[in-house]
Amino acid sequence: MPDISTTMIIVLCVAAAAAGWIDAVVGGGGLLLLPALLLGLPHAHPATVLGTNKAVAIVGTTGAAVTYVRRAPVNVKVAVRIGLAALAGSMGGAALAGGIDKDAMRPLIMGVLVIVAGVVIFKPGFGAAPSAEPVSRHRVLLAIGLAGLGIGFYDGLIGPGTGTFLVLALTALLHLDLVSASATAKIVNVCTNLGALGMFAYQGRVLWQLAALMAVFNLAGGMIGANMALKKGSGFVRWVLLTVVGALVVRLGFEQWG
Repeated sequence: MPDISTTMIIVLCVAAAAAGWIDAVVGGGGLLLLPALLLGLPHAHPATVLGTNKAVAIVGTTGAAVTYVRRAPVNVKVAVRIGLAALAGSMGGAALAGGIDKDAMRPLIMGVLVIVAGVVIFKPGFGAAPSAEPVSRHRVLLAIGLAGLGIGFYDGLIGPGTGTFLVLALTALLHLDLVSASATAKIVNVCTNLGALGMFAYQGRVLWQLAALMAVFNLAGGMIGANMALKKGSGFVRWVLLTVVGALVVRLGFEQWG
């Protein structure tokens, strides 16, 4: 366990629980968890912070995924295929995490998020209900490439907002409602976390004792969030989605120009 105060450990555990809840509903728990870890571990290498974050997040994401699969309509076969591609992508991203100029990427990510927010706001029917039409093989392959390899690579490379990007991509590509997209995203996100965590663990960049303690709270938050999303439906998920997208834009903007 790193040398940090009891008060800071409590703060980190509370942040882990809240991040688990956010991640389960719509993704984006890294918006809260990464800054908390950076605050609690000011002298740690950035890769160690990222690795510890993955070790915490994978537990809550797995708990949320199990909760969703038991109660939501999820095509597990398709989700696993996307997830395997995401695992490979996240390992590649994690391997390159130390050599990429993230400052150059933030404006592009912010632009995409603003467009996404506009779609969600001005198309109230987006993700409100699943399409009655069967999803074509072409769309499944596109989801494997974009939501799997592409967003998986982003997760290993940078991370924050991965779950949110997955929900949006899966809703658009597979014609899912937001609840089913969140459920599918959890399965994929388990794979991205696993791929990135494996690479960070190989590099010795995980504080396992701290991660294990925080993971207990992250798991509790994730399971509560998944149950709330299932109970309240797509309308609830939509508003949480908009809140998280807005917070992500603000955070990226502050990092870029603050």
